[in-house]
Amino acid sequence: MLGNVQVENDLQTNYLITEEQRKQYEKDGHLLLRQLATPAIVDCFRPIILSEVHRLNQETRPLEERDTYGKAFLQISNLWEQSDAVKPFVFARRFAKVAAELMGVAGVRMYHDQALFKEPGGGHTPWHQDQIYWPVDTEKTITLWMPLVHVPEEVGSMTFASGSHHRGYISKLEISDQSHKTLKQYIEAEGIPQIGYGAMAAGDATFHAGWTLHSAPGNPTSNTREVMTIIYVADDTRVLEPDTNARKNDLARWMPGLQGGDLINSPLNPVIYREDR
Repeated sequence: MLGNVQVENDLQTNYLITEEQRKQYEKDGHLLLRQLATPAIVDCFRPIILSEVHRLNQETRPLEERDTYGKAFLQISNLWEQSDAVKPFVFARRFAKVAAELMGVAGVRMYHDQALFKEPGGGHTPWHQDQIYWPVDTEKTITLWMPLVHVPEEVGSMTFASGSHHRGYISKLEISDQSHKTLKQYIEAEGIPQIGYGAMAAGDATFHAGWTLHSAPGNPTSNTREVMTIIYVADDTRVLEPDTNARKNDLARWMPGLQGGDLINSPLNPVIYREDR
């Protein structure tokens, strides 16, 4: 138990989304929601997450010695698995219910979480599709992306290629200079609108679909862009037989013991929200 009644209540309290917002997400594959996390939630969990990132981070090289992916952010995955103190945040009913409603499903399970901290002077995040990594037999996947600090205009939200999720699997390219170049050319050649949300406050959040093309700018400021992400998959989804090494690795790490055709229900994929609960 957290011991903070206000925070515990906020984690369970519904965040109301409109039918217009749901339709906007369905159309665009991304959506911004202001103050999804209350100030009490952010004040409680930001120092805990920050402490865990510092404890678990193993990247000690200076930025100039890293490749493009390494310059983009410090990435710490599945904090909930490694820290009981972070778990109530990652398992928040408030967040998961929104994820289910935006996807139009009755329930969602955990895929995994990630802290993505873009350091001062950190590089851009290349264009990519998240779901090329995920061996899940569904299009009903969604990522919550939430800054824990104010993110100014020059750092901004991610940039999304609106409607690109309707095109499904566009490229097998993993996050790299090549993915950025190839997918940028594709987006421009196809005339796909590129949408960013600018400055975001701590506790604001974007949601985007697994197939939505997205990128993020570098960080020219002197402050770290502290972001927490949570990836959800629709309940009753089955494992897709992995067809790439990236998906084989994800299957072993995020759905241990499962194989193609199995229901996604490993100990690392608990139900986070279901309508009848």
